[in-house]
Amino acid sequence: MTELDAITLRAAYDAQLRPDLPRPLPDGVAVESDGPLFRVLGLDQRGMVTYRDLDGVSGVDLDELIARQVAVFRERGEPVEWKLHGHDEPADLPQRLGAAGFVPEDQETVVVGPVAPVASGLPVVPEGVRLREVTTRPDLDLIAELKTQVWGRDLSELADGLEREIAAGPQSITVVVAEADATMVSAGWVRYPVDSTFATLWGGSTLPRWRRRGIYRALVAYRARLAGQRGRTFLQVDASDESRPVLGRLGLVPVTTTTPYVYTP
Repeated sequence: MTELDAITLRAAYDAQLRPDLPRPLPDGVAVESDGPLFRVLGLDQRGMVTYRDLDGVSGVDLDELIARQVAVFRERGEPVEWKLHGHDEPADLPQRLGAAGFVPEDQETVVVGPVAPVASGLPVVPEGVRLREVTTRPDLDLIAELKTQVWGRDLSELADGLEREIAAGPQSITVVVAEADATMVSAGWVRYPVDSTFATLWGGSTLPRWRRRGIYRALVAYRARLAGQRGRTFLQVDASDESRPVLGRLGLVPVTTTTPYVYTP
């Protein structure tokens, strides 16, 4: 990919995937607008602040906009994530978020690439491992346990969020797991945003002793095939440092970064 290609892909990402609002809305989730941004309430473990851009808001006006989000979520007693992208403006937005009490978590790289080359590869897994699509609550609970074990923090509420999302729009998400005998060793899901040429990949967590065996790569290929079957032409992933090299070898290129800034009442 050339630099121009990356710029073009980022423009498509901004136009089609931001402000990243859940559609259809899961039960119990609400969206409110405030100037150029949107508040998503009641989503999984914490709310979310999202936008396509801040429409030139800066300085004191930006501080007031940030303060209003803090006030809303403080009153709700609900943590909130402000998803900051590396190309967001103004340049001092991270400092202003920090001054308002938002704390940055680990940065990830937004990678984008065409579906077809990834979908053309067979999802090859080690002997004794199988891939399976899941929708039932027991499987979703196992995914939450897997994620909790991998990331070292309680992610049990993930099962509730996935269950509500599947119930609201079963055609908008597919959850896939990798199993060795009766043990779930990896899991990820693919979303099909409305009015978009993109499919987006999420999850992709693998138990440490099962890594470097091609399972994550197989999960990506399997989900890419699902995206291709639905006519999607591009894949997008918020990639960790561990998954980015694998995705790069599959043809996905970095277009920006994303950092969760979290305010906890």
